[in-house]
Amino acid sequence: MSRINHQFRLAARPVGLPRPSDWDRVEEPVGEPGDGELLVQNLYLSLDPAMRGWMNDAKSYIAPVKIGAVMRAVAVGRVIASRHEGFAVGDHVTGMFGVQEYALSDGRGVTKVDPALAPLPMYLGTLGGTGMTAYFGLTDVGRPQPGQTVVVSGAAGAVGSVVGQVAKILGCRVVGIAGGEAKCRMLEDELGFDAAIDYKTQDVRKALREAAPDGVDVYFDNVGGDILDAVLTRLARGARIVICGAISQYNNVESVKGPANYMSLLVNRASMTGMVVFDYADRFGEGIARLAEWLAEGRIRSVEDVVDGGVDAFHDTLLRLFRGENTGKLVLKIAD
Repeated sequence: MSRINHQFRLAARPVGLPRPSDWDRVEEPVGEPGDGELLVQNLYLSLDPAMRGWMNDAKSYIAPVKIGAVMRAVAVGRVIASRHEGFAVGDHVTGMFGVQEYALSDGRGVTKVDPALAPLPMYLGTLGGTGMTAYFGLTDVGRPQPGQTVVVSGAAGAVGSVVGQVAKILGCRVVGIAGGEAKCRMLEDELGFDAAIDYKTQDVRKALREAAPDGVDVYFDNVGGDILDAVLTRLARGARIVICGAISQYNNVESVKGPANYMSLLVNRASMTGMVVFDYADRFGEGIARLAEWLAEGRIRSVEDVVDGGVDAFHDTLLRLFRGENTGKLVLKIAD
């Protein structure tokens, strides 16, 4: 029986928040795999802030999505046909399969996963790129030491929630910055953060003086903008700032707001370093093993926010990221 694939293709470069008109929803027959190929039915789709940057025609760490191309996205799915010796029908796999219901692949960048060991959405979160970003960004770039203070912005999000928990395991005092009372309560009561700051109702700079009286040794930044500027005023000597993302700036119509308080780096002999998870691809096995061990021991809790809406819910679900409506890893369920 022939199958129809539903896809979201980039129709225009967004200005500000993506709009429905920036997408073409396309229907086309599902192709059969050729020699060395496999056909995957996508089951869950990863929604990531980085997707907004991929839509821009600007120099970055990865080429922009072309106009007319299927929107780039990581997904986890099931192999339903294969002419690839490394993959069999019934295998569960993850890869850059795109915003669509079915994907043909030559197997490059595709990894098998085991749904018996962890729920499939977790392979897009704590045991996927999200977890790798948190683990290597904190341990390799942030280099926290026991007893030091680690501050995380976007702390109730996919990456931030893992960063804070790993920092606690490493013996640090952890302060999370998040939006809303419920998220801050979750950080303290469920994820073990020592303190949480609600940027929506609190003066972040003042709250940091109370939560980090000895200064900030490591700042893991997911949001940029005013919060980055506030943390810069509270650095300890030799502090390390990890620039993972800047979600507060991604939909700016005007220029990105840079840090006004950057001279604090000089005064405190601090450093600010960008982190891209793809640079650690050859070490993913190491990171997954460590995080899986902590999950099994109950030392880390994996938080997924799964929306059961099918591929047609892609646009509205993506906007939840930029409205701060998700808690933990945002995942779109495509099929059972």
